[in-house]
Amino acid sequence: MPRTIAVNTWVWTSPLTDSTVEPLARKAKDLGYDALELPLENVGDWDPRQVREVLDALGLGAILVGAMGPGRSLVSKAGDVTATQDYLRACIGSASVLGSDVVAGPFYAPTGVTWRMDADERTAVVRELRENLAPLAAEAVDLGITLAVEPLNRYETSLLNTVEQSLDALGPLLGAGVGLALDTYHLNIEEKKPADAIRSAGAAIAHVQVCGSDRGAVGDDHTDWPEILRALDDAGYHGPLGLESFTGENATIAVAASVWRPLAPSQDELAARSIAALRALEHS
Repeated sequence: MPRTIAVNTWVWTSPLTDSTVEPLARKAKDLGYDALELPLENVGDWDPRQVREVLDALGLGAILVGAMGPGRSLVSKAGDVTATQDYLRACIGSASVLGSDVVAGPFYAPTGVTWRMDADERTAVVRELRENLAPLAAEAVDLGITLAVEPLNRYETSLLNTVEQSLDALGPLLGAGVGLALDTYHLNIEEKKPADAIRSAGAAIAHVQVCGSDRGAVGDDHTDWPEILRALDDAGYHGPLGLESFTGENATIAVAASVWRPLAPSQDELAARSIAALRALEHS
C-alpha cells in the first residue's frame, strides 16, 4: 500500500498563518502530496478549525508539528516548563481538531540550546523530562494522540541525539501517548548506520520526516533511500513520510535551521523532486 507523503509548510514559509494555509495546501495537492505538516510556532498563528475545513475540501490529511523556540523546554535549566506544558497542551488540542494523530517535535529544550552535562546531570535532566512530559502524555493518549519526540543532531541539542539515547530517556513513557519522531537529516549526522537505528526504534516510531542529507530534495543526495524504506518496513512503521526542509528567505527559520544557501533552484522544485523520488521508490 502506498505511504502517505506529506510536506511541511516550512518548505515555503514561516510562520504559517490563516492567510497562507489555503494557497500552500493547494500547491501541495497539485504537486501530489497527501497531507500537510503544519507547524504551530505560536498559539493563534492559525485557526485549527479553519485549517481543517481547507484540508478536508482538498482531501488532504494533517500532521501537527511543534516548534521549540527560545524559552520552550521541559527541563527547567533551559526554559519555562509551565509555559511549555501549556504550549504543548495547545498543540494537542489543535491536533485533535485537525484530526492529526501525532504532535511531532523535539519536546525537551529549545532548538539550538546546548550545554555540557556529566553523567549525574544527564540522569537528573532525563528524570525531570520524564516527570514533566508524563502529564502531557496522559492527556494526549486520552485523545488518541501521540507526542512524537524527535532526537536532533549535536549542533541543535545536547539532550537527545540518537535513537538509543531517546529510547533510554523516554522508555517508561513509550507507547502511552509518547513515541519517537525520526528525521533522516539527523539520523545521517548522528547514527553510525541510520537503517539499523530505525530498526532498533521499532514500534516506538510514531512519525518520520525525510529530506536530502543536505536538507535539500530527497534523491539528490547520498542517502540509501531503498535501505531506509526497508528499515521502516522492518520496524513495522507504515505511517506518513513528511518532507521537512526550509527556506532561506525567512530570517527566523534560516537562522534556526542554518540555511545559508539555496537548497534547490526553487522551493517548489525541492518539493516536486522529493515527491517524485519518493513515489519512484515505492515502485522500485
